[in-house]
Amino acid sequence: MFKKERGITLIALVVTIIILLILAGVTLSLAVTQGGLFDKTRTAANQYEDEQKKESNLVNDIYNYVEQYSHTES
Repeated sequence: MFKKERGITLIALVVTIIILLILAGVTLSLAVTQGGLFDKTRTAANQYEDEQKKESNLVNDIYNYVEQYSHTES
């Protein structure tokens, strides 16, 4: 009689590959399109750098203020 073989059929393999390609396409479109993940990351990095510069300037201003008044009292 016929022997039943177990394993992945070619159709199941093709369906799995198609599903993976669809998921990869959706992921890439979300990451690359305008306003996507890469643009949001770049915007966040620029905002972080700007805030870091503002904070550095504020610390320098405070330091200069303290130095100015510590020398006048001596």
